[in-house]
Amino acid sequence: MRRVLLQPAYVLQVRPYRDTSALVEIFTPDHGRISLVARGVRSGNSKIRGLLQPFRKLLVSWSGDKELKSLISVEEDGEVIGVKAGALVSALYVNELLVRLLHRHEEHESLFVLYRNTLKTLERADNISKALRLFEKSLLQELGYGVMLEYNVETGEPIDENERYLYQVEVGPVPYDSGVDGSLIKCKSGIVVHGKSLLSLAMGNLDDARCEQESKKLMRYIINHYLEGKPVKSRELLAVSY
Repeated sequence: MRRVLLQPAYVLQVRPYRDTSALVEIFTPDHGRISLVARGVRSGNSKIRGLLQPFRKLLVSWSGDKELKSLISVEEDGEVIGVKAGALVSALYVNELLVRLLHRHEEHESLFVLYRNTLKTLERADNISKALRLFEKSLLQELGYGVMLEYNVETGEPIDENERYLYQVEVGPVPYDSGVDGSLIKCKSGIVVHGKSLLSLAMGNLDDARCEQESKKLMRYIINHYLEGKPVKSRELLAVSY
C-alpha cells in the first residue's frame, strides 16, 4: 500500500462521513487535490479535529491505492492564515473553485504557491476583487484553459484598448460592432468587453473601476462555462457577488 508522508497541504473542504469520520479534500504541491477519509475525527476524543480547518498550512500523511485515501496523520506546519470575516466568503470561493475544477493527483506546485499568496492577500483584506480575478485567471491557465487577453484572435493584431470585443469562451476576443449602448452586454455567443479591460486583466492592473467590473463579469462567464452552469455555493453566501 502506497504511503505519502508529511506532504505540505491546505484543507479545502471537510464533510461528515458515517458516524464519526469525515471526508477531507486537501490541496498539495506535489499531488494536487487529494480526497481523504479521516476516521474517527469527529469523535469527542479526536486529537486532530481542530487541525483540519481551512487556511491552515499542514503536514499531512496518507496511505492507499484507491481514489479515496486514508489519513494517517496531520500536524501543523507553523503557519495559520487568519482570513477575516470580510474576506472569508472570498477565501471559501477560492477553495470551492479548486475542489470543483482541479483533477485529483496532478502536480500543481506553482498553483500551490499562488493559492498561499492569495490567502495572504485576503488575510490583509487588500483589494479582494483584484486578488480573486488574478487567481481565477492563473487557475484557468494552470488547467490548460488559457484566457486570451492580448490579441484579437480573428486578425492576430494586438488588442486596442479603445475598442470593444466579443469574448467567446475557448476562442478569445473578436471585434464587436453594435449600435447597442452600454458596456458588457451578454450575448448568446459570448460577452462584450472593452479592450482596456482585457489588457488591464492581462497586466494584473485593475485599479480602474470599469476594468475591474468588466473583468469580474468576464471571469464569471468563463468559469461558469467550465463549471457547466452549476451554481457556485460560496457565491450565494451573504448574497456576495464575485
